[in-house]
Amino acid sequence: MTAEHPGIEDAYGAEQAGERDAVLHAVSSAVLAVTRHLSVREVLQVIVRSAQTLLDARYAALGVPDDDGSFAEFVAEGVSDRQWEAIGPLPRQHGMLAALLREAAPVRLADIRQDPRFGWWPAAHPVLKDFIGVPIKDGENVLGILFLSNKRGPGGFTRRDESLLVLFAAHAAIAMTNARLYECVRELTVSEERTRMARELHDAVTQKLFSLRLTAQAASALLDADVERARAEIDTVRRLAGEALAELRAVIVEMRPAELDRHGLCETLRKHVSLLDRLSPVEMSFEGSVVEDLTPDTEVTVLRVAQESLHNALRHANASAIRVTLTTVGACVVLEVRDDGDGFVVEEPTLRGLGLLSMKDRAEVLEGTLTVVSAPGKGTVVRLEVPR
Repeated sequence: MTAEHPGIEDAYGAEQAGERDAVLHAVSSAVLAVTRHLSVREVLQVIVRSAQTLLDARYAALGVPDDDGSFAEFVAEGVSDRQWEAIGPLPRQHGMLAALLREAAPVRLADIRQDPRFGWWPAAHPVLKDFIGVPIKDGENVLGILFLSNKRGPGGFTRRDESLLVLFAAHAAIAMTNARLYECVRELTVSEERTRMARELHDAVTQKLFSLRLTAQAASALLDADVERARAEIDTVRRLAGEALAELRAVIVEMRPAELDRHGLCETLRKHVSLLDRLSPVEMSFEGSVVEDLTPDTEVTVLRVAQESLHNALRHANASAIRVTLTTVGACVVLEVRDDGDGFVVEEPTLRGLGLLSMKDRAEVLEGTLTVVSAPGKGTVVRLEVPR
């Protein structure tokens, strides 16, 4: 290791015991993140925060490339949610980011803006000066790029900083690989569980529907001959229908979208809105922050209501802009989907046609509320409010 990275011996002299301990602590945090069964994104966040602390940098980021010239994951520290919204979509593989991926070697600069590989950044992007970046590699495969900027202390990043970050990146690769493997195993488990639930759903609901059919036929035959018995059979039909609906709801709630486990509610919504923004001519935006300690049922309900509301807005509203927000108000989590489209007269037949009555049912199951505010020419706001 020292022959390949000659600065490491300098970093680990006897007088550098404190720095060695800092590296070990940072590596330990990243590896322990996997053993705590955190999602891949959470492991990436631990890696970025650890690197930021290790090198005392103001900004730190980690990008995991995809095959489309962008990044499948991009995690940063030092940039607020408001700044991210102003900056815009995730970065593409260009400029220095592309160079790090292409060259797969450490880069340390006194001023990134003076390097010919530097391209540009959005107007709202923070100004970066001193810069250090390293690839995170598994053999020859680049898993991601880790880079930091604007060291808090004077003098910028040193050769010793580079050696520390290279060593840290080698251990971060292990943490990332293990996190991916754990996620694959979990997804396989979820897939197997969904197959099992589908079989159980088929068996249970098929039996209920068969009983419903027979009971309805019996009620129909008794209507003229014995009204009381027919009424009793119809009551049985109502009960069986309620049981079948309850079983369906229970299974649907259990079939939790895998994205929620992987990214959490806030990031899942952000990615969903970002995808729709790229696929449709409507300008779409998301604003929200991570909401802690939500139950699985609540996360699924909020996601489904958001998806249904977005589908309605894109299909029916003729909107030029749609905005999704996720906030907390007291003990409640609040979702709003707001468009500037045609609007409509809010009445029950319209709500039924748009599927909003089923969304109201979802809210009421969680003792929450769903309200729709709209008028012709005034756009529409769908607001879901459920206890946390």
